[in-house]
Amino acid sequence: MSVISVLKKIKYRKIAVVVFLTVLIWVWADLALDETLSVTNTPIHVPKVGDPRVWVSFNKESTVYIDSFTLKGPASKIRNARLGLNDGTISFDFTLDAEQEGMVRPNIYPLDVLAFLRENYMIQRLGLTVESCEPETFNVYVEELVQKPLTVQCVDDSGLTLTAQSIVPSQVEMYVPSDWGRERLVARVVLGESEVEEARKSEIEKTPFIELGTDQIRQSLTNVKVKMPPEEDPLRDFKITNAKIGFCYSTNTQGKYRAEVSNLNEVIGSIPIKATLEAKQVYENMRYHVILEIDDEDVKVPESRREVKYNFPEKYVREGKIELVEPPVPARFTLIPVDSTEGN
Repeated sequence: MSVISVLKKIKYRKIAVVVFLTVLIWVWADLALDETLSVTNTPIHVPKVGDPRVWVSFNKESTVYIDSFTLKGPASKIRNARLGLNDGTISFDFTLDAEQEGMVRPNIYPLDVLAFLRENYMIQRLGLTVESCEPETFNVYVEELVQKPLTVQCVDDSGLTLTAQSIVPSQVEMYVPSDWGRERLVARVVLGESEVEEARKSEIEKTPFIELGTDQIRQSLTNVKVKMPPEEDPLRDFKITNAKIGFCYSTNTQGKYRAEVSNLNEVIGSIPIKATLEAKQVYENMRYHVILEIDDEDVKVPESRREVKYNFPEKYVREGKIELVEPPVPARFTLIPVDSTEGN
């Protein structure tokens, strides 16, 4: 081997050692320089336990929030965690396994939040540690439930009670808190709009449920069959007793004649209608409730006879929300010449 070859090998080794030491220094510097990251408003959830006789909660709540906790670790790992939180690839959302924490018998257990976080797999996988948190403890309530018969009730999507024609069975057995009074012993089934229409035609099967605290739903092991009654007519019967009549004169009679209706009380004394309450109220507020049209030919006869037009609000007529119940009463009227001195 030549001297030149030996010198080249020595040179390459020196370069490799320098690069290795440089990388080592940078890694050591990164590890030595710890940074912190504060994470706020982080939830801890209590999932439904397998045993239906047990209810685990944070004092009736299924979720509590850690106001803040501080992560500590090398600058690069903190930087990665911050980026992940910002772009959504990292999300801290913790679940409490009460059985794993030894919270199995009915009691109130203090949860050491700092210890809980330090044992979390996600945080450990990020290569970070939890330095502090606020609050430091939460109380976990483990409550034994008792079996009771619950009356099944139908509600719509917004929670309003629906009157069912039949619910079979009308009661189901479920585990509930022992302090629930009679008024709370209700299991609900929710019927959407399409389900209500379906249940008017034939029975549909639904699963009753109860809510334990906030957002903790327990379903019954027994399904029920729900039948809804036929759809009720939204129109109700009303009589308009304060009606006013308006006159629509032709060009040749306008200002020259006035109409005198001999059966006025029959025409406007009581107008029977079917309408929604809203449509009825709008109609009552109209300036005129019936309109009588006057033609040129009415001047030539002693007494005219013509059906009035009912001044129903057009919007509600189009929507089928208002209609006359009985045949209209024809108005009998005479045209009286207007003295040119009248009104002076």
